[in-house]
Amino acid sequence: MQINGVHHIAIIASDYEVSKRFYQEVLGCRLEAEYYRAERESWMGKLSLNGTYLIELFTFPNTPPRRTGPESLGLRHLAFNVDDVPVAREELLGRGVDCEELRVDPNTLKAMFFFRDPDGLPLEIYER
Repeated sequence: MQINGVHHIAIIASDYEVSKRFYQEVLGCRLEAEYYRAERESWMGKLSLNGTYLIELFTFPNTPPRRTGPESLGLRHLAFNVDDVPVAREELLGRGVDCEELRVDPNTLKAMFFFRDPDGLPLEIYER
């Protein structure tokens, strides 16, 4: 088997509309399609970034909250690369997003910082 790349990342949100707005308006994703699956009481949105299909955003009834910060089992965080990390941080702060301080990855010496989506999923901005 040869894996060609990542097809998508699935995220379960507590409030579909709030998270959809965050991923579109704050992170610049584009809603390509969305479906309501009545049998599951579930919304599913397909979001792209720069023309590449990337995120499936779901909501389900009675979903348990994330257990802890990024050290839980499973997905640790989702990282996006940008050309200018400090500028990206200032843009997010200007949109009311709480961001950690800038830091440098000790292994690559690239600039980075973390922030969270509306449900507390850790997200990272990383220097390209």
